[in-house]
Amino acid sequence: MADSPFIFEIDETNFEQIVLLGSRRVPVLVDFWANWCQPCRILMPVLAKLVDEYAGRFILAKIDTESQQTIAARFGIRSIPAVKLFKDGAPVDEFMGALPEADIRAFLERHLPRESDRLVARAEQHLLSGDYHGAIEVLEKARADDPGNPRISIVTAQAHAAAGAFDEAEAVLDAMPADQLAEPDVKRFRSRLYFDRLADAGDPPDVLDRRLRDNPGDSDARFRLAANQVVGNDVAGAMENLLLVMQKDRKYGEDAARLALLRLFDMLGDDPAVNRYRARMFNLLH
Repeated sequence: MADSPFIFEIDETNFEQIVLLGSRRVPVLVDFWANWCQPCRILMPVLAKLVDEYAGRFILAKIDTESQQTIAARFGIRSIPAVKLFKDGAPVDEFMGALPEADIRAFLERHLPRESDRLVARAEQHLLSGDYHGAIEVLEKARADDPGNPRISIVTAQAHAAAGAFDEAEAVLDAMPADQLAEPDVKRFRSRLYFDRLADAGDPPDVLDRRLRDNPGDSDARFRLAANQVVGNDVAGAMENLLLVMQKDRKYGEDAARLALLRLFDMLGDDPAVNRYRARMFNLLH
């Protein structure tokens, strides 16, 4: 164990360098233990095996709570073994006791970067430069290497949508497992895809503006202009127009403005504007 390049004995002199600063580069699993603790002795070889098997995807920091009581007190350690995972200079998750190896693997996989994530990041760079087909090629390789990575599907759908292939994007999303479809980033993208489709299928914004100047009561023009505003990142303008359609023409598109607002709220997540506009929508409804 002592010879492993991925295992470090921690004290006050190296805690900041290895655990706090080190976790900004790679996740650090901190094992709080003591010689008298029998479960600690059971857990220790399991952690050592895993850190060597993962070969640098995380490092293991061992803290003897008997000799390093200040560090143990700092993190409220009252029972051992206690294991905390540090990322970006702070603990992000933990478990207590000598868990089975399979449970520890599952714990690690929730937090460790996957090999395919590097390919996904490269695909996202292709997307930023407008090379949609290059992005899809890289993502296909990532899927062949790691078909279980959910990020591959969402970025593949984004690449298809950016290329205007909305049906292909929807098909990728539809093929995702139900639990992944419930993830916030997937729900946000699905809502964005709805507005992308609307904007692509209708008149361009200048034509919609002209239609509204000629007829301010043109609900269809105002609704489709809101979709274009979402695509153009003017979400406040989009919500104002959708609320106006709700106020003036509630029956338009079988309550399409209210449903579009709900999609937009999903897309924005915890944006502070959501609560304000949700309250205004509630007032219109009641």
